[in-house]
Amino acid sequence: MNPPDLGSAHVRATLDDRVLRLQVDRPERRNAFTQEMYRAMKRAAVWADREEQVDVVVLTGTDRWFGAGGDLARTAHADDLDVEWDGTDQFPFRHIERCRKLWVARINGVCHAGGVDLALHCDLSIASDRATFRLPELLRGLPDPHMSARLVAAVGLARARFLIFTAAEIDAATALTMGLVGDVVAHDELDERVDWAVTQIRSTGPAARAALKREINHRLPPADLNLFRDVPSEELMEGMASFVEKRPPRWAEGLRH
Repeated sequence: MNPPDLGSAHVRATLDDRVLRLQVDRPERRNAFTQEMYRAMKRAAVWADREEQVDVVVLTGTDRWFGAGGDLARTAHADDLDVEWDGTDQFPFRHIERCRKLWVARINGVCHAGGVDLALHCDLSIASDRATFRLPELLRGLPDPHMSARLVAAVGLARARFLIFTAAEIDAATALTMGLVGDVVAHDELDERVDWAVTQIRSTGPAARAALKREINHRLPPADLNLFRDVPSEELMEGMASFVEKRPPRWAEGLRH
């Protein structure tokens, strides 16, 4: 049995021994996520949820990159934004949480912005000691409702504010101490540890673990997508333009308050 075509050449899917493995494969762009890639992961969640031959989904990256967040350069020039009735519909986060199968984030390297979102919405996260983490969205004028909905529960209020408002980069050991990830191992031991976790998951009752996943996620707050509407379009445009042009943003005085 083979997984379906997910609609993206940059999200590779394989199915082996009831484990669906998804690999984000766009290292030339630091595994930055396009709408197409986000939609592919959403489709994977929908398919895995209803497929009896899938027990676990493992999500990972390529080379040094787990995921650097949304591709703002691509988004700034995207021609397909108007085909989405809901501009946030391509995001896979709520679909990962709704999926009855457990998701394991195998964090092999740099994990920024949307990469952290993915890790927070997965059920288990295991990171290489080479991984780094950063939340740079506000540097681009982007309020991330998915991050705010999950980060406080993971690391606590003070640490969540520190990470969001400073955009500081932290290493894997610090991420583990904060509670941002569930486990950290030496890079060469990452596959072994992930395989161990998959085996442990599959030794549990499938209906019971699905029920407990649903109960855990039910207690978490929903993402407030209205945050995107609360930021003036001029600020969003300047944030994306500064990223594309590799310069500091020039925020308008009237938008600072």
